[in-house]
Amino acid sequence: MRYCPECGGELHYGSRTKRYVCKSCGLSLTPQELYELREKLRPKFETDEEQHQQERKDYLKWWLSKKK
Repeated sequence: MRYCPECGGELHYGSRTKRYVCKSCGLSLTPQELYELREKLRPKFETDEEQHQQERKDYLKWWLSKKK
């Protein structure tokens, strides 16, 4: 079962129109539009390496601020 990215309602697939339609708010999306909207709304996470680099920068900034 698929859920609406706008309101969380149930999406119904119409085989004639080849579109998903939300039963609650009426949002109508093609499968491609649904995929793109979900990708856009998905939170972005840093990779472990990016997170490690940011922690190093934060620590260096903190350490240098104590030297003044």
